[in-house]
Amino acid sequence: MFYYLLKYVLLGPLLRMVFRPRIEGLEHVPASGAAIVAGNHLSFSDHFLMPAILKRRITFLAKAEYFTGPGVKGRLTAAFFRSAGQIPVDRSGKEAGQAAIREGLGVLRKGELLGIYPEGTRSHDGRLYKGKVGVAVMALKAGVPVVPCAMIGTFEAQPPGKVIPRPHPIVIRFGEPLDFSRYAGMENEKAILRAATDEIMYAILSLSEQEYVDQYAAVAKAEQAEGKGDKRRFPRAPLG
Repeated sequence: MFYYLLKYVLLGPLLRMVFRPRIEGLEHVPASGAAIVAGNHLSFSDHFLMPAILKRRITFLAKAEYFTGPGVKGRLTAAFFRSAGQIPVDRSGKEAGQAAIREGLGVLRKGELLGIYPEGTRSHDGRLYKGKVGVAVMALKAGVPVVPCAMIGTFEAQPPGKVIPRPHPIVIRFGEPLDFSRYAGMENEKAILRAATDEIMYAILSLSEQEYVDQYAAVAKAEQAEGKGDKRRFPRAPLG
């Protein structure tokens, strides 16, 4: 109930009025049945803009920190995400990846849309980073299509550290669904999972026209924090 109240009454109309997002390829999102929408992740605003423009409900796997923040702000954020039906996922520890996969498969088994950011975290510099294979595991195990999605302009609207987004042109672009039925039964093959994930990331890259970095975003962030990161602008590079 609260999800639809946010979408159609409280938050959705406000977001559409402020950002006036241009939507491209919405017909590629299945009108019914389970599917994964895999997108780049540039801003905290991504969590709200994509659901606001989709005709169907979408459930995201959200990091557990959104549900455990301290103080009034933390409680309000947690209440918002819970009310919107988003699922907390603990990204720390050895079993974190498996827990996320279990939760995601539960959404797909109900015939719903699952939203996921294969990079695993927000891009800190606007570039597209290497995807984690969890998205491929879920696509192969559930036997569902993956719809690539590119958020364009959200990094400029709300870069890291900016609490209140500023008006900026936004484009939300969906690509043709990717079919991985040729890999059915091969969800335990590492090379297959890497190939499928790279195919997904290349589709996102083609839509977003970002620069690509063949490194996990979390590793790049850690290196930058330690002053070890390469501050050069990486050229856009093919995957694989």
